[in-house]
Amino acid sequence: MNLSTRQLRAFVALAEEKHFTRAAQRCHLTQPAFSALIRTLEEAAGVRLFDRNTRRVELTVEGRVLESTAQRLLGELELAMEDLRDHAERRRGRVSVAALPSLAAGWLPGLLAQFHADHPGIVLQLRDALLDPCLDMVQSGEVDFAVAARRADMSGLDSAFLHADRYFLVCREDHALASQRQVRLRDVAQWPVIQLARGSSVRQRLDEALGAEAFTPLLEVEHLATVTGLVLAGMGISVVPAMTLFHFQRPELVIKPLQGRALTRPLYLVKRKGRGLSVAAQTFYDLLMAHRAGLA
Repeated sequence: MNLSTRQLRAFVALAEEKHFTRAAQRCHLTQPAFSALIRTLEEAAGVRLFDRNTRRVELTVEGRVLESTAQRLLGELELAMEDLRDHAERRRGRVSVAALPSLAAGWLPGLLAQFHADHPGIVLQLRDALLDPCLDMVQSGEVDFAVAARRADMSGLDSAFLHADRYFLVCREDHALASQRQVRLRDVAQWPVIQLARGSSVRQRLDEALGAEAFTPLLEVEHLATVTGLVLAGMGISVVPAMTLFHFQRPELVIKPLQGRALTRPLYLVKRKGRGLSVAAQTFYDLLMAHRAGLA
């Protein structure tokens, strides 16, 4: 038997009012339309649900069986609709985002704080990871979207361009390149270079852009904090994109733009192809797109 919410509401109204006219008014129906609704409900149930006389309407035994269930179902439906309204009005929900470590530590915190202040009922999850794990989490549905670079295989993924993240030289203030008026990539190649491991988007984009001219690093490490420490110790210099430079803002270090051919790491918002975002996730996605100028 298929019950409609209109039938259940009419049934509960009549059970509580015990009067057809009052129950019909409560449901904003004419009395004939209301009576027809109750009649179709009884026909679908195969039993009488109400005993009628000239003065009162009373539930039958079978009607009392349905009463508690009908009230429970309507209560659960109302709770479900209220929950949907909360999600639609951004009072509740969940947003799960993956981001490259440099973005998770540098650009995103301020925007996450702003979003949380505007929508305190929405649960936030941030997963900081290297490029491939970031995109794998999007593909598997573990996160709503990622703030990351692209990789060779973007199957099942859509990407929206955010920013071209320009590379810079970082070195100690007493290094020969620190006082050089202009620094080019060929100048960097003459010195020991500290680089991130090949799994990082910083390294992958650098190797891709340089091709056969890619640096042979003195050391490869997993974390930018380690690169900072090694450069501070005078072990070498490094070439990193602008979004990572907050790691290197130390009095003992110099940050210099690279001259000549523009070397950048394109950044994107990446989500699953053909899948829509929840209202909460779409709201945060739109916030990031609206603030992409801040990446410069």
